[in-house]
Amino acid sequence: MEKTVTYRHNVMQINSIDTFLGIKGGYNHAYRDVYFVRALGENQGLADTVCQADKRMGIEMSKNKLWYVRLQSLPQLCKAEDVSFYSGAYDVWKQGGKINLRHMMSPGILQNVISAGLAEVLAKHRTYKQSVSDSMLKNFAAKILFWTDEALGEALGTWNERSCMKIIAEDVTKEQEYLFFYFMTLLGCDVLLLENRKDAEIPQGLKSLSQQLLLGQFGTGKLPEYKPYTLKTERDAAKDSPANTGQDAKEGRRSNVRVTIPERNRHRNQVDTNIIQSAPQRTVVDSQPQQTPAASTVSQLRAGTVSAKQESSEKTFEELAQLASSIVMIAVHDSRQEVIGTGSGIMIGRAGFILTNDHVVSGGSFFSVRMEDDGQIYTTDEVIKYNYNLDLAVIRISKQLNPLPIYSGTRKLVRGQKVVAIGSPLGLFNSVSDGIISGFRDIRDVNMIQFTAPISPGSSGGAVLNMQGEVIGISTAGIDNGQNINLAVSYKDIRTFARGFY
Repeated sequence: MEKTVTYRHNVMQINSIDTFLGIKGGYNHAYRDVYFVRALGENQGLADTVCQADKRMGIEMSKNKLWYVRLQSLPQLCKAEDVSFYSGAYDVWKQGGKINLRHMMSPGILQNVISAGLAEVLAKHRTYKQSVSDSMLKNFAAKILFWTDEALGEALGTWNERSCMKIIAEDVTKEQEYLFFYFMTLLGCDVLLLENRKDAEIPQGLKSLSQQLLLGQFGTGKLPEYKPYTLKTERDAAKDSPANTGQDAKEGRRSNVRVTIPERNRHRNQVDTNIIQSAPQRTVVDSQPQQTPAASTVSQLRAGTVSAKQESSEKTFEELAQLASSIVMIAVHDSRQEVIGTGSGIMIGRAGFILTNDHVVSGGSFFSVRMEDDGQIYTTDEVIKYNYNLDLAVIRISKQLNPLPIYSGTRKLVRGQKVVAIGSPLGLFNSVSDGIISGFRDIRDVNMIQFTAPISPGSSGGAVLNMQGEVIGISTAGIDNGQNINLAVSYKDIRTFARGFY
């Protein structure tokens, strides 16, 4: 018999938003307690309460204690490729197959839970919409699966029956949206609907699925924009304190510097768009053009077919510069097709997968990708995976790539070790710089490599290589008022995040 989970709704009364945030439904003998609550109306402190909720849940997320998101609206299922994907997933399910979503890594029991939940929600929809046709039901199912991928994202990759997940959603008045959030509870999420303007316009039988929490009279107040909260630990606070000693982070002390990690949706750098369009397609090292690397060099490294002697031997800077053919330049476009920023990316998978920073691609409508010795510009709007805290994302283009190897960690990285950085600072395509590892830092609970190879805006998402030509980090941030003090997300987090792509 296939394993699944039985969800019990609202086994205790929720009398405040604070109670909703604090409760964690238990799991015992395949039964899980979940909560589905409609908070009606508004009170004077609602906006502050919501901001504090975001902060509180963000801190819990930073400690890996739960997963949380506040949804201000649900996206429209309008792209042809998305319609085809999720309609196809429904067709497979209707024929007795398993549902696969884009963010599911190790489906297992989750497939059974989604199948059972989808069947229940569709049955309720048909009950209260007796005139619904099969095609209408299919369209609704496709939206449910699409919204699930969009709302839960990477949480689907780490889901288990004991996962604590909380969703707060705003102004949910339509029946299909309401049923979707009920579906979320059937996946183990606690859901709070903030109905401060009016209640959901749905049959009473559906309203009874959720518990009612009265906050006050309905109003017209607008709730604050959701901004995911990142934990600011006491150790990070010490970093900003003038009283710290400036010793190594592993000793629990921080120097008096301010680390600038670009935020999501902040793309507008001072970039010369003429450079983006006309930059010569060659690598720059000491202002001398480099030859195209032999494809076998990267392929052998990637496949692990080089000998142990070859693997351990250092390459020259000229040889490392040739690996720039596996680094790309990414231009970020808005909905008007204007370039609003640039960044870099690293080829990590043959089937078109490119690793970059989340802050590079977030907020863009689509992206154009350039690579060396290829006159074509590849456009895509596929962000396959992203992680805000790690500042990592994977996009995909329609081209076979020659990926770089990710460092395995077999040889310990040390301070003073030589490195090479490759990226496109200020739109200067695939510039190469050299330096050393100058430290190892823990910034906001993320492993960072501090290095001296010069980078600038536009370098974000570029590769930091060891002298064997392996990716040990991805350029992410710099230190304000510091000279050549730069940070890269470590290979450790890259390997975990990008597992399955390389």
